[in-house]
This record gives sequence, structure tokens and C-alpha cells, in this order.
Amino acid sequence: MSECCSVKASALPAAVMSCPECGSHSKQVDILTVKSLVRHLPFGMATAQYYFCEADACPVVYFPSNSQAPTFQQRDLLVRVGVKEKHDPIPICYCFGVTRRDIIEDVQPTGQSTIAGRIKAEVKAGNCACEVKNPSGKCCLGHVTRAVQEAQKTAIGVPAAG
Repeated sequence: MSECCSVKASALPAAVMSCPECGSHSKQVDILTVKSLVRHLPFGMATAQYYFCEADACPVVYFPSNSQAPTFQQRDLLVRVGVKEKHDPIPICYCFGVTRRDIIEDVQPTGQSTIAGRIKAEVKAGNCACEVKNPSGKCCLGHVTRAVQEAQKTAIGVPAAG
């Protein structure tokens, strides 16, 4: 391959950057995710690699790798950012509308949840769109698993409904 066609390592954006607001390590997010979920994109928005800040106390959701592009906060998005929310409904799975409350209610009767299995089946069938529905641009199954584990800890010792 000729030198002109090779990609120099310094030209590649960092996989992780610190949020300029809170300093937390934030992972890359595809520009398609940003464009899909930001309420109003400015005309002539500069091209940049964006990062998703999931720190719960930070208002920033997306920030760019360069200062010419805008930063977007929770109020700029079309959806609630589940990892930053404190009050119901707290979204967990954006593709299928699952909230933290749904998971709690699923776990309470038996201590088990069928939600992760149902989501996995939908993903396998090609029915998800995480890159344009989830603010992180990633699959929700990790968050679903953590929410199920939290609900199970809370449900221990709680009598089954019914």
C-alpha cells in the first residue's frame, strides 16, 4: 500500500476522551446517533468525532473532539438519557420501550426476569436500532442485566405480588 493511502495513528480519534464538563472517561459515539437524537442540529455543524458522557450528575451528553463543533446536553435530546435520570420513567431499552420500572415489576413475582431474553430474541431477529434510538449508540443489554440484578437485590425478602 502506498504511503498516501495509509492511515496515520495520530489521525485517528481517541477511543476514549475526558468530558470537558466533569472529566469522566467517555466513549466514542457514531455521528449517526448524535444526528438521530439531538433535537436541533445547527446549520453548518463542524465535522467531529463525538463522545458520550454517561456520568449521571453531568448535564453533557455528547461532546466533540474539537472545539469548533457544539456540545449537547440532556435538554438538547429528543429522549431521556436513562443513565442520567433519577425519576421514573427511566429508559433502559430504547428499541422496545423497557423502563427500570418494567424490570422491577417483572422481577417482583418470581425473583427472575424474562426481559433480557425477550430483548436478545428481538436483537437476533434484527429488530433493534440501538445506533439511532439509544443515546449511547450501543446495545442496552449490559444496562438491562445490571437493572435486573439491582431489582433482584431489592426483591429479596419482598413477598410476591398476588
